[in-house]
Amino acid sequence: MLNRSRFFFTFVFGLVAVVPSYAADDKGIAFFESKIRPVLVGNCYECHSAEAVASKKLKGGLLLDSRDGLRKGGDSGAAIIPGKSKESRLIQALHYTGETKMPPKGKLPDSVIADFEAWVNMGAPDPRAGGIVKQRGLSIEEGRAFWAYQPVRKPAVPQVRDARSEIDAFILERIEAKGLRFAPEATPAVLVRRLSYDLIGLPPSPDEIDAFIKASNVKPQAAYEELVDRLLASPHFGERWGRHWLDIARYAESITLRGSIFKEAWRYRDYVIDTFNQDVPFDRFIREQIAGDLLPAESLAQKRRQLIATTYLALGNNNLEEQDKKQLVMDVVDEQLDAISKGFMGQTITCARCHDHKFDPIPTKDYYALAGILRNTKTLKHSNVSEWLTMPLPAEPDREKVLKEYEASVAAIQQEIASLKPVVAKGTKPTNPNKPTVRAIADLPGIVVDDTQAKKVGEWKTSKFSGSYVGDGYIHDDDNGKGEKTLTFQPDIPKSGKYEVRLAYTSAANRCAKVPVTILSADGEKTVFVDQKQPPEIEGLFHSLGQYRFEKSGQGFVIIATEGTKGHVIADAVVFIPVEQLADLKVMKPAVEEKTKPDADKLKALEDKLKKLQANGPRRELTMSVDEEKRIEDARVHVRGNVHNQTDLAPRGFLQVALTGPTPKFPKDESGRRQLADWLASKENPLTARVFANRAWHWLFGVGLVRTTDNFGTTGEKPSHPELLDYLASRFVEEGWSTKKLIRTIVLSRTYRQAAEADPKTIAADPENRLFAHANRRRMDAECIRDTILTVSGQLKLDAGGPTFSPSLAVDYNYKHTDTRRAVYSPVFRNALPELFDAFDFADPSVCTGKRNNSTVAPQALFLMNNPFVIQQSQNAAQSLLDEKEIDDAGRVTKAFRLAIGRAPSDAERRVAETFLSEASSDPKARLETWGQFVQMLFASGDFRYVE
Repeated sequence: MLNRSRFFFTFVFGLVAVVPSYAADDKGIAFFESKIRPVLVGNCYECHSAEAVASKKLKGGLLLDSRDGLRKGGDSGAAIIPGKSKESRLIQALHYTGETKMPPKGKLPDSVIADFEAWVNMGAPDPRAGGIVKQRGLSIEEGRAFWAYQPVRKPAVPQVRDARSEIDAFILERIEAKGLRFAPEATPAVLVRRLSYDLIGLPPSPDEIDAFIKASNVKPQAAYEELVDRLLASPHFGERWGRHWLDIARYAESITLRGSIFKEAWRYRDYVIDTFNQDVPFDRFIREQIAGDLLPAESLAQKRRQLIATTYLALGNNNLEEQDKKQLVMDVVDEQLDAISKGFMGQTITCARCHDHKFDPIPTKDYYALAGILRNTKTLKHSNVSEWLTMPLPAEPDREKVLKEYEASVAAIQQEIASLKPVVAKGTKPTNPNKPTVRAIADLPGIVVDDTQAKKVGEWKTSKFSGSYVGDGYIHDDDNGKGEKTLTFQPDIPKSGKYEVRLAYTSAANRCAKVPVTILSADGEKTVFVDQKQPPEIEGLFHSLGQYRFEKSGQGFVIIATEGTKGHVIADAVVFIPVEQLADLKVMKPAVEEKTKPDADKLKALEDKLKKLQANGPRRELTMSVDEEKRIEDARVHVRGNVHNQTDLAPRGFLQVALTGPTPKFPKDESGRRQLADWLASKENPLTARVFANRAWHWLFGVGLVRTTDNFGTTGEKPSHPELLDYLASRFVEEGWSTKKLIRTIVLSRTYRQAAEADPKTIAADPENRLFAHANRRRMDAECIRDTILTVSGQLKLDAGGPTFSPSLAVDYNYKHTDTRRAVYSPVFRNALPELFDAFDFADPSVCTGKRNNSTVAPQALFLMNNPFVIQQSQNAAQSLLDEKEIDDAGRVTKAFRLAIGRAPSDAERRVAETFLSEASSDPKARLETWGQFVQMLFASGDFRYVE
């Protein structure tokens, strides 16, 4: 049975036509420009560039300011081997693992080294030709002659005899000039399936297909328009087109760092879906996402909506552990600017962070004029590990009153607890003072991570002065650089389970009374504060930080920070002891002289009261958002992107090349985001309407009029039909920036309704279908594949909106995706995407993605053959088919094909299917398994995964 099944899979999967992929290396180049070039410029060019040659400072014969220099290497050979980071000398030097250590002034952060490894492994994409001084982009004047920066003007519609619509006239003019013609119109069965997937992302039911075919036989145009309007009005439209925008917005519900969860991000997802369902004008949509918190609101609902919209700015996948907070601020600004410039304008503005753009008319001063606006926007709350902002959402007056009363009660109890704690603490003290003791690491229970093994940020001093320590001594900070020092203790956990975590230190009067210690475990992240003035309670050397669950080979560590501390912070070893071993330990806590006091009883009662109140009290709704900085100022140009080397002031402003008229004045008490939003959403902006019109065309045809959807600059492709693009952009603005009207205009055209089959002459003359003389056969994206499988199995839940994971979830590692709602509601966890998403080219949720990869590779076949989700849903579908007693097996075969593929089987397909099924055992369990394999074969077929 298994061999027959595999043969059938191979046969069906082999029917897939190879579809041209137009994906360029844009992402790799963007990665280099945003992650690699700035580090090379700031840390390496002084000794390894053409400038270093001129100043006689070149070291090792290594040039890092050009692609060829980097690959050729220096005196020791090639610096990198594309695709092989572990074998690349540059990576070894960055890790400080060999004789050569780069940069010599200090090791780069692990996150930066990880970026270099990722870059080398992706093939080390690098657009540089010679040294940096030899490249120059277009001047502002030259740039204004480039097509993308010229004003949008509505062109005259060509006079073409057979055109049914104005779109058709533009397309036919080019086709007929080549002596070609349109492909025939697609059949009603093909059109209803195409429209359903394009507009709502779900397959049409057999009844819907039959109804449309019947109506098309009577009044084809009216039936088609009615179908289009019904799908545009469907609540599932927003789920489909909202998911497109979430790609642009680099939407995710966690951050790669530590897998921390964005618990309120789902509100933005629902906001986007609602925006497309309500057909909110796109210019309004822009303003809300960039400056919703600053816009006036006519109602409570509108104010809530606008606050949620600004989550867009907070979704970036930033390195929150960066200890140089000035650097972190500008990294966040750069990430936001990258998303905004690519998403709304199709521009690679962030290439100008370190130098004038090498290709486009974007000087560095323009970059910092825009960056200054976002620099005035508060996105993070800084600490050792910075945090994103969550803002309260306003509630109805009655609800607001209840919330404020509750919050006042909580605050009062917390204040009383805070005042009692030091009083109670003074009432108890150990009867045995610390005694000098040295413990060997080998004599300690559990997993020991000594201070010598800790990852250190900042300068720490070693000591043995106290006479009590683990191993060879301990370390401590001093008053210099407070807030810039951390220690990370990372254990190698041999077995998953619960562990007691103990910190070794010695107490003294000059110690810090509130040392922040953060424990990241499988339970989540928790910060506790250790009073190092007080003796540790275990042997006078160890203090228990609590018990936590750790996973084998999972993410887990303890971080000791100095931010906000006064007095010396002491760190020795951190010990992780399996809880089952605690009972066997002979080490006992020193006796404590208890002083029963009324204050202690009162404290416990208050803590119990607070716990109950917080467990049962009303919850204020929150949203991820941003805020205005208290100090509003213009930015300065950062020399080579270095935040610590700034020069000329760059007054807030926009791209000069895309600006008509004078730059508006910016208020002294606001960031300038309102003005930025107005400029982006202006009909005078030559980029915004063009970019979105092109995106809509891309999402409907599988390829844009400009194929580089996120790059309208000089390194992107020019439009195949520039007049049509301007026509669509102009009409889009004229019709109130309505997305639904734009889509309706496009899908009603004869161009959209063509069949995918083309005559040999057309294929020979236009093999990439740049002229749109026939439809493109397109593979369904990951979401459509998943939702269709669940539709066929009968398991798809159409519940809309709301959070889709437990509110107690703290980290995304190893998250199991079991929900059967539409894929748009699957949590987008950056460390744990659904396997199906990974297999079928889901967008990278860390970058603006206007065009997904569209691959056809062997692992996709293996996924559909072996993945438990596919197998289980195939069995569910088979059970539903077998439960239908009113049809025979031939009827079941027909229904399975119609559900999965949208058509009845051909004679040849029916013969193969019935032969396969005829060998099934009469045993119900075996019969179900065979029918499940048959359904699974359909899921693996090319006709299932492709839309004509």
